[in-house]
Amino acid sequence: MATPLSDPSLSSVSLLRTVAVVGLGTMGTGIAEILARAGREVVGIDISEAAAAQAVGALESSTARAVRRGRITEQERDDTLARFRTFTDLRAAADADLVIEVAPESYEIKHQIFRELDGVVRPGTILATGTNALSVTRLAADSAHPERVLGLHFFNPAPAMKLVEVVSSVLTAPGAVAAVTDLALELGKEPVAVGDRPGFVADGLLFGYLNQAAAMYEAKYASREDIDAAMRLGCGLPMGPLALLDLIGVDTARTVLEAMYAESHDRLHAPAPVLKQLSQAGLTGRKSGRGFYTYDAPGSATVVPDALTPSAAGSGTVGRTVRSVGVAGSGTMASGIAEVFAKAGYDVVLAARTEEKAGTAKARIGKSLSRSVDKGRMTAEAAAETLGRITPAGSYEAFAEVDLALEAVAEDLEIKQQLFAVFDKVCKPGAILATTTSSLPVVACARATSRPQDVIGMHFFNPAPAMKLVEVVRTVLTADDVHATVRELCAKVRKHPVDCGDRAGFIVNALLFPYLNNAIKMVEEHYATLDDIDAAMKLGGGYPMGPFELLDVVGLDVSLAIEKVLHREFRDPGLAPAPLLEHLVAAGCLGRKTGRGFREYARR
Repeated sequence: MATPLSDPSLSSVSLLRTVAVVGLGTMGTGIAEILARAGREVVGIDISEAAAAQAVGALESSTARAVRRGRITEQERDDTLARFRTFTDLRAAADADLVIEVAPESYEIKHQIFRELDGVVRPGTILATGTNALSVTRLAADSAHPERVLGLHFFNPAPAMKLVEVVSSVLTAPGAVAAVTDLALELGKEPVAVGDRPGFVADGLLFGYLNQAAAMYEAKYASREDIDAAMRLGCGLPMGPLALLDLIGVDTARTVLEAMYAESHDRLHAPAPVLKQLSQAGLTGRKSGRGFYTYDAPGSATVVPDALTPSAAGSGTVGRTVRSVGVAGSGTMASGIAEVFAKAGYDVVLAARTEEKAGTAKARIGKSLSRSVDKGRMTAEAAAETLGRITPAGSYEAFAEVDLALEAVAEDLEIKQQLFAVFDKVCKPGAILATTTSSLPVVACARATSRPQDVIGMHFFNPAPAMKLVEVVRTVLTADDVHATVRELCAKVRKHPVDCGDRAGFIVNALLFPYLNNAIKMVEEHYATLDDIDAAMKLGGGYPMGPFELLDVVGLDVSLAIEKVLHREFRDPGLAPAPLLEHLVAAGCLGRKTGRGFREYARR
């Protein structure tokens, strides 16, 4: 006879009316709230009476807020609270149709819970683990009914985050998968079906990135504040990686990475030593009150100053005076940077190889300013004044009197070096010479001049008028007053500067592109589809774009070039460009600009 587990046609969510949640920490409490609000009878189980009481209090508080905001009625609140009961004994799960285990990330603890549940629940009850690192297959194989065991990975905070990863092992019955998938949909979530491997989709990509950020911090390449600000402002992420590690738990992150490394043997997944050091010291993040940052109390989200907090006073070095700026280039980035400086009141010389190209670039700025006027962001008078500060020129000789000469030409080292040699000849003594390169060595540009102490990197992000971040890249030859001047200048043009050394990728690209490369590898291995991966990172990680959406926007040729630079610099096999990326570039599929990349686009 068919059972709900063996027959996919019997996967109605009506089969899952009573759900037990084992483990009433933050995640378990959030899952219980979602279920109770959706009309399920919820049995909350935790060995700690205090945790159980805290879960009830959390549900009372959240539903009270919902009433005040008009999202539910007082009667709906009373009904929700009545559907949630707490216990300290697993036997309370006897009548559950589904049990969701959200215990600490320890195989021994989870295995013990599943073995006890085997003796408590009915044979047809589905058992789901909330693990994001441990083997679902192993938990299933060690249980009495492996066909009913699967993974159900919610994301924190569970009531707000839309993604749920539904994890099948080779032993899982299709009916069990269908039943919990339908339930997730009814809860208003977006279920993504994945196979059983550490990290699944979202965490499989996320934790490698977090690990590299921890290693970058450990190497003292950049401060924790600058690493986090760079990824928030440069990539539009809701949190920086080190703050996110504190939220997840440093010890939890280390456990996930250990599991990932055990399977992949990829050095990028080998936990950064600082994760072990912090974990062993009990500095596990927000829950302990201290991790990468210090918090005002255990469990608090409020960061307080500590010995590592940067001084507000700055370096104390007096910078140079900058009244006029020269921008070399005629493309989108050059136009955007010129607009930024002109808006801030600086006189700008916009020079290109011909006067026609420079005029076209200025016209592009005029259109951008007109759009700002149409949207009410600035007055027509202010737009006209801004445009009037920009002087187009068909020769770099026009940079003779500028205080800052900044290039935004093609990402080709030979071209940039030639341009810096020209800057060296035409610019006055004391002028700062800057490059906007995103991946090339700044010192190589500096060595093309007779004044390397005046050369620095100012990596703006596209579109320059909108993006707040500038990576300030000083070489071993850059003078202190040049560095101080550029930081002051960033503040004056309303950009956020972050300091980094002169190595491939700086902060943002060094963390972003390995993550993108790993997403491509995930598709190559047929683990997940483009759509599932993009959905997982947007819904589970809060990313503004999925990795394949972003790759197609950036351009696959540009992405490949950056991957190659990173691989050459760090010589890590895990940074080698994914073959699929190389194949698409070789085929001329470069993303949106060619109408086809990882996806196809309508021709304009």
